[in-house]
Amino acid sequence: MENILPAIKLVFSWKVLLVIIGSCGFGLFTGAMPGISATVAVALLVPVTFYLSPEAALAAMATAVALAIFAGDIPGALLRIPGVPSSAAYADEAYAMTRKGLGEKALGVSLVCSVLGGLLGAVALSLSAPMLAEFALEFQYYEYFWLACMGLTTAAFVCGDEPVKGMISICIGLLLSMVGFDMISGTPRFTFGILSLMEGIHFISALIGVFAVGEVCRNLTRVGKGPVVVGTGGGHVFKGTGRIVWKYKWNLARGPIIGTVIGALPGAGSDMAAWVSYAVAKKFSREPEKFLTGHPEGIVAASSSNNASTCATWIPSIVFGIPGDSVTAIVIGVLFLKGLEPGPAVFLENAPLVYSIFVSFFIANIILLPMGFLAIKISKQMLRVPTEVLMPLVLIFCIVGSFAINNSIMGVSIILVLGFLSFIMQENGFPVAPLILGMIMGELLEENFMQAMIAADGNVLAFFSRPIAASLGIVTILVWFSPLLRMVFARIRQQVGWKAKSNRNENPCGS
Repeated sequence: MENILPAIKLVFSWKVLLVIIGSCGFGLFTGAMPGISATVAVALLVPVTFYLSPEAALAAMATAVALAIFAGDIPGALLRIPGVPSSAAYADEAYAMTRKGLGEKALGVSLVCSVLGGLLGAVALSLSAPMLAEFALEFQYYEYFWLACMGLTTAAFVCGDEPVKGMISICIGLLLSMVGFDMISGTPRFTFGILSLMEGIHFISALIGVFAVGEVCRNLTRVGKGPVVVGTGGGHVFKGTGRIVWKYKWNLARGPIIGTVIGALPGAGSDMAAWVSYAVAKKFSREPEKFLTGHPEGIVAASSSNNASTCATWIPSIVFGIPGDSVTAIVIGVLFLKGLEPGPAVFLENAPLVYSIFVSFFIANIILLPMGFLAIKISKQMLRVPTEVLMPLVLIFCIVGSFAINNSIMGVSIILVLGFLSFIMQENGFPVAPLILGMIMGELLEENFMQAMIAADGNVLAFFSRPIAASLGIVTILVWFSPLLRMVFARIRQQVGWKAKSNRNENPCGS
């Protein structure tokens, strides 16, 4: 409390509050534009921070990230085009609700859960930031390898009724993540002599191609059927939302916890938090068969988790100078520009400034509720535009966004190729969400596996040599073999029941 009160005084000045309000509008706009991720939004704010005080600069970036994460849900729900990578985890679910005429309800649930998840995450972090930072520091190559394996395992829970096709999709994603220089030996792989592929396939380009361009192809083959129309009533955004949130309150409670813990791990970020939360929600659901058919349970879990995670990613960045994700890597640079050096001493020397970040997240999530409502009401009008007009406009935005990532025509080529691949896959029943999951986890998996093997001199048992690594490894392996174990136990129960029934038939009188 001794640090919270000074932090509140820092944030509640008219200059900082104006910066927060302006950053809210900027975050909503950039997050809703496919190709302009939260990372790009923060990067665009860097020149502005030159003229701001340290607390105002950090508040601007924290606010923009919090609003952009939710705004990415809007095109994901209405057009099946995630605005930010974390929205990809439940874009199919939200879009399925839109196809049922429940687009506003899907976004209303996402908005409320994003706000609640962000608030819970900010409160939890303000109370446990030093402890979480110490926990995150315990993770090394071995722990991150098992964490990546667990992330890939979630594909088994989001593949629906086609596990084999889902595994093929995730393998394609892993293959795409390997394009470019080998991170250990520096040898180029799968580049086919093309210099532009030496740096690999940018994740945002892949996201745009797989979801946006793929969806454009799907819609243009169905021209004439008309656009999807969502509800138009003024109260539809929040109508029934409270009942849904209360029904899945345990998912709402579990989501921020998962998001906070995963977000505190350097390099994990809100993308992994959203995927894991969605998979856990399906695993423990009483109605897992309803997932991917327009069921709000997964949206409740994932949207609350990724907003909590955006706050948690700042912990390793501020306390140890280790980027929690690509956004906080930019934040570290801004801190150095302001003459502030991240490190363990920051809680002693600039504790109010650190806690002002959590206060800014708290205010941003409160402002998100009314501004998110207005954004939903305005953005739903895009569905009234005829498909043959809307889809070419979306394609133009995709091309501009992909080119702007590296100012290279290769980005445009990548989104077109992956868009066509996505279209072919979906037409043949292959889910594309696991492909994106494979790209997210592929680099993390390979990098940490190679570094761990080098550090352990090839000793595989080293992956179980540390307590946290051993725990994660055992849990992951048990999850891998759980279908086989269930099959064996079911066979044993069946045989025991059959023998018991035979004994009863042989001794009908119990003699």
